Amino acid sequence: MNIPNLKGVGVALVTPFNSQKEVDFDKFEQVINYVIENGVDNIVALGTTGESATLNKEEKQKIIQKAVEVANNRVSVIAGFGGNNTMEIVKDLQTFDLTGVDGILSVSPAYNKPTQEGIYEHFKTIALSTELPIILYNVPGRTSSNIRTTTTLQLAHEFKNIIGIKEATTDWGQILDLARNKPENFLLLSGNDDLIVPQIAIGFDGVISVIANATPKLFSTMVHSALDGDFNTARKILFELDELIGMMFEQGNPAGAKCALEHIGICSDELRLPLVPVNYDLRKRIGQKLAGLSKEFKDLINDHLKA
Repeated sequence: MNIPNLKGVGVALVTPFNSQKEVDFDKFEQVINYVIENGVDNIVALGTTGESATLNKEEKQKIIQKAVEVANNRVSVIAGFGGNNTMEIVKDLQTFDLTGVDGILSVSPAYNKPTQEGIYEHFKTIALSTELPIILYNVPGRTSSNIRTTTTLQLAHEFKNIIGIKEATTDWGQILDLARNKPENFLLLSGNDDLIVPQIAIGFDGVISVIANATPKLFSTMVHSALDGDFNTARKILFELDELIGMMFEQGNPAGAKCALEHIGICSDELRLPLVPVNYDLRKRIGQKLAGLSKEFKDLINDHLKA
């Protein structure tokens, strides 16, 4: 099993739509090239930020193929396969063409709120159905359930293809417990853009980011600085980005990220229902924040930015 390069900055890619709400594959290619050319280490298609819940299977297959094609071995490509129907996930993993995909990101089941035993059996079944590396995804704020550290560690020890977790809890007790007790080569990836700098200080390996869609060079510089032990630089960039990170989620993800991308000129802010674009006030504040970055930070966004 080849372990993908997931250290550093991964991007949970948005899925651009045109005015008819169809997937805009030309803009998707532009987003991928934009983030890769500006220093990210891997890309994740079909995550929450990619509005995967509103995509049909044909669209998902085309998105995977497009991501692999455009990445062209420059970075690792991860595809999201998660949900609350275990056997449907297994079926998808066995029927989708995953040529060129380096691993899968699988979110813990939402809505039906399984016990820890149920979560364990869910991921055990998935792990036994594929040879691809698997990154668990714990995001209690969306799933209404939590993958406890004991469950994560049991899965990590028992299944070689479960190689890491995207941890999006804000419970520092759980975060510390996971960092303290994880297997040596088990990857810890943050699901919180605003927490990654202190998380690196306790042993996290990287992040799967939302804001890196819009500010890949600036965010990557921050994360790579922290991984290199330069916390002075990382902290300085985090203080500059923190308010903008908050804006990305103020009216839902990926509405904020797509608004920022529209300001920068990468893609439109079209979303599929039940998601809607941010309102005028937030749109204005995001634009002002991007344009108001001090010169040293604005230079790290790139020349797409409209002053």
